[in-house]
Amino acid sequence: MNGRRAGKRTKRAEKEEKVPQKAPDRIAVLERIQQLEREGRFDEDAEDDPPTIPLEPDQIDYLRRSPASRLRRKAAYSMAERFVDKLLKDGSLVIKRVDGMENLDAVKSGAILTCNHFNPFDCFTVEKVFRSSVHYRKKKLFKVIREGNYTNFPGLYGFLFRNCDTLPLSQNKKTMYNFLQAVDTILQRGDFILIYAEQSLWWNYRKPKPLKNGAFKFAVKNRVPVIPIFITMEDCSRIGADGFPIQEYTVFIEKPIYPDPGLTERKQVDDMRDRNYGVWKRIYEDFYGVPLTYTTQ
Repeated sequence: MNGRRAGKRTKRAEKEEKVPQKAPDRIAVLERIQQLEREGRFDEDAEDDPPTIPLEPDQIDYLRRSPASRLRRKAAYSMAERFVDKLLKDGSLVIKRVDGMENLDAVKSGAILTCNHFNPFDCFTVEKVFRSSVHYRKKKLFKVIREGNYTNFPGLYGFLFRNCDTLPLSQNKKTMYNFLQAVDTILQRGDFILIYAEQSLWWNYRKPKPLKNGAFKFAVKNRVPVIPIFITMEDCSRIGADGFPIQEYTVFIEKPIYPDPGLTERKQVDDMRDRNYGVWKRIYEDFYGVPLTYTTQ
């Protein structure tokens, strides 16, 4: 009996040893998120970003007009597709369900896509959903990113950030002028732009955060809709290398929100922003079964 019990304890210990310990850096990020929420600093990233190097106008071809830009774009998307397929195959990225694809398919004009931002891979999720829509190969999906991710991110991610139809912001006034011109051109010709209107990435944060005005200003100026996307999470049975459960994503695509021509432009922006947030709030409360509250003091 003692030998059998010892054997059981040994097997249990071996099993426990195989489960990764929770990574200290992830624990620190979660603690930082709790602090930011308490202090109401919703638009600040919870993790340190690469130092920002100013983006000069001659360093970015926003519309990918040059042959060199188009060649790099083709190579980057080929690499990204293989990378995402590998994530899906090995279970590092789990898209459990997509709800509301018909809302994306129905939009004929250009549009702004908004999405909650909780993981560097959530842009891959939106891209994968876009490629499953009727718009794939007819329209392009551009993504607004921070300046430092474009100018100073290393390795594979850096190459993808620079070449997968990204629209980096910039502190350089001339570069930002070119950015704004590109946004107008993209929307007017009927393509889509993904904007993280929360303006911050909080790892595995399930609540919607307050939204900034930029995405809705672009929509109002160009008379195009905003398509609210909200991704919910559930713990998977598998544990990731960081010691935390891998998340299973459900992607909710809601009906497009159009500017109200009966309002002033300022009120149109406020109206679209508030309606987008209201949609996200409803999805959050319906899916998780709890009222949306914050710990803000």
